Amino acid sequence: MLESYAAGSWFRSDAEGDPLLDATTGETVARISSVGVDLAAMVRHAKEVGGPAIRELTFHQRAMLMKEVALLLSKPEIKAELYDVSFKTGATKKDSWVDIDGGIGTVFSYSSKARRELPNSTVAPDGPMEQLSKGGTFVGQHVFTSRPGVAVEINAFNFPVWGMLEKLAPAFISGLPSIVKPASQTAYLTELAVRRIIEAGVLPEGSLQLLAGSAGTLLDELTVQDSVAFTGSAHTAGFLRRHESVLHGGVSLGVEADSLNCSVLGTDVTTDDPEFDLFVKGVVAEMTVKAGQKCTAIRRVIVPGPMIDPVIEAISARLDKSTVGDPRDESTRVGPLASLAQRDEVRKAIEALRSSADIVYGDPHAAVGDDRGAFIQPVLLRAHADSTQVHDVEPFGPVASVIGYESTADAVQLAARGKGSLVGSVVTNDPEVAREIVQGAAPWHGRILVLNRDDAKESTGHGSPLPMLVHGGPGRAGGGEELGGVRGILHHMQRTAIQGSPDMLTAITGRWTTGSQRDVEDVHPFRKSLAQLQIGDTVETGSRTITLEDINDFAAKTGDTFYAHTDPEAAAKNPIFGGIVAHGYLIVSLAAGLFVEPNPGPVLANFGVDNLRFLTPVKAGDSISVKLTAKQITPRQTADYGEVRWDCLVTNQDGEAVATYDVLTLVAKE
Repeated sequence: MLESYAAGSWFRSDAEGDPLLDATTGETVARISSVGVDLAAMVRHAKEVGGPAIRELTFHQRAMLMKEVALLLSKPEIKAELYDVSFKTGATKKDSWVDIDGGIGTVFSYSSKARRELPNSTVAPDGPMEQLSKGGTFVGQHVFTSRPGVAVEINAFNFPVWGMLEKLAPAFISGLPSIVKPASQTAYLTELAVRRIIEAGVLPEGSLQLLAGSAGTLLDELTVQDSVAFTGSAHTAGFLRRHESVLHGGVSLGVEADSLNCSVLGTDVTTDDPEFDLFVKGVVAEMTVKAGQKCTAIRRVIVPGPMIDPVIEAISARLDKSTVGDPRDESTRVGPLASLAQRDEVRKAIEALRSSADIVYGDPHAAVGDDRGAFIQPVLLRAHADSTQVHDVEPFGPVASVIGYESTADAVQLAARGKGSLVGSVVTNDPEVAREIVQGAAPWHGRILVLNRDDAKESTGHGSPLPMLVHGGPGRAGGGEELGGVRGILHHMQRTAIQGSPDMLTAITGRWTTGSQRDVEDVHPFRKSLAQLQIGDTVETGSRTITLEDINDFAAKTGDTFYAHTDPEAAAKNPIFGGIVAHGYLIVSLAAGLFVEPNPGPVLANFGVDNLRFLTPVKAGDSISVKLTAKQITPRQTADYGEVRWDCLVTNQDGEAVATYDVLTLVAKE
């Protein structure tokens, strides 16, 4: 009997439970039931124990804990254990790599991106400050803060490890505890992964719980600050959308559901082009990996009319080499479906498609492998010109349909008839074909792969969701968004517009706000370690007069002889400058000479500037001075230094702003 991890302990139901069968042998792997689980206690535990513990941590600290999770699951003994159990789900070794290593890689990616792109804080400013008054004493700032709720994550059967990890990572980094509810059929693999995480004590108690079995009345326990992320069928998604907690209780629901994804072969491609082989390989890969049980798999193969027969012939030839059988056998390319019930569903979908399509490869009722296993041959169909079922029926298995089109505009219309998809691909080497199809199909897709000979070698393929890109899609695909890098983290958080004085916004955000107090001391801030430096610490420099000799010398040494710096007559006619002006980069260089403290010290390196703007031209005879203020301090969790962002304001002798930018430095912690 699988156990749930609920309210701080493992719980085993006394009910008989439902049997979970090995997809290959039909033997019972485990039984599952959630009868007796205290769902209310799980929600309370998440909110009262897990949530506060996570929210005490900064984004970087949370990200480091996610890295610890990824490192734990990467241990050879644990990964081998997961792979061994994964065979029971019907997954081949390659399928398991997509699920297990793909999930681990997603967690690593989230940990890295969060530490690079979010502050080492509990509040994330969103964009620049907005000045709300003429004098600058009333300003606004959008910020992201953690919600005091729980993330309920309901996952599908086809990716029991990746599905759990890709939802857990962004939710945890955002500050939310998770209750993971895997699909029952393959829940034993999810339970194993969660058990190893809990045993290792990597995460704060209450931040990760597991519900094995039916969700029951779990949604009844959720309130306005809580969220549900669901991956599964449109039918179940409809039930969730109608739930009282979602309709009237303020619970946020994200859905990733049925998706009739397509791949479009460009009108420019012939059988002799490398794009033709790329197209065929892509279709076959999506039919065979995970036995086609992927929400991103290609279901509709959209090709120019004259290419229908060559495409069918090429796909069929490749499918001939795709051995169906026991996933433990290294020669097997296509394992069984997850269950006999799933095989019946796929057969039913194929029959529905056959009302307006002909099978041109495979037999869905042919005997394959062990008769106790949920095996099915890959099946390729050729859709009739007037077929509607091919755009409405999703066979969740190794099945695809070839559809002909007459023009690029026709291909776009066919792609859109899927009513919204997670991913589409366009295989072409013609930029105009790519532009027309992508612009027309983009509103109907969450992601589009444009594949040709140039990117094929490094492309991750049609069906691979990537942690740095959005995974989701409009319409039929559910309308939700997951992943997307930091977007996936911020999606779980509350964005609030804060209005107040610059000093108040600085205190709230932990980032110096223009107009805030500057602390000018005798000690140059470059002499301060990260432990000593404070937000608002400032150096105000003396002035430096810019001479014509400076401008000429800079032009000669850099080769930047733009007329506004070198030709008095032409410069005088310039409506902006009205005469010779200093190079903007000369101003930046001289500004550095004014504010830099040259001796060895805590400042280790300058690694760039952000948001550089030149505001007022500087002419020979003008003088400049600088105010450099510590704007944001970000200690790195894994190094003995951190990043300091400095606000740099360069002004002329009249107090006018000449240039503004952020200087980025690495500063020792001690």
